[in-house]
Amino acid sequence: MTRILKLLAVTMLAFGLVSGAQAGPLDAEKAQGLVGEQANGYLGIVGSVSADIKRQVDEINLKRREKYRDVAKKNGTSLAAVEAIVGEKLIGRAKSGEFVMGADGKWRKK
Repeated sequence: MTRILKLLAVTMLAFGLVSGAQAGPLDAEKAQGLVGEQANGYLGIVGSVSADIKRQVDEINLKRREKYRDVAKKNGTSLAAVEAIVGEKLIGRAKSGEFVMGADGKWRKK
């Protein structure tokens, strides 16, 4: 029962993280199919991008990882569990036409 409660708490916190974790500055790049969400909770590069876009993706992913670690630590769960929960939510919230990476590691248009 305790494990279920912890997972529920992590899930609830993950919902709060989802809006903060989204990459507003890269929304145009998502719409263009250059950047997409991955099941691990991080942004990925879909095709060839400029060094500036790659830098932005890296910076956003570092910030996300910090948030995920904080949530994992506060809830006594693993970083991987938080990444998976948030990744699922971010993929679910991706807009039609944006790319998301499936569990098979392949990019698909949503």
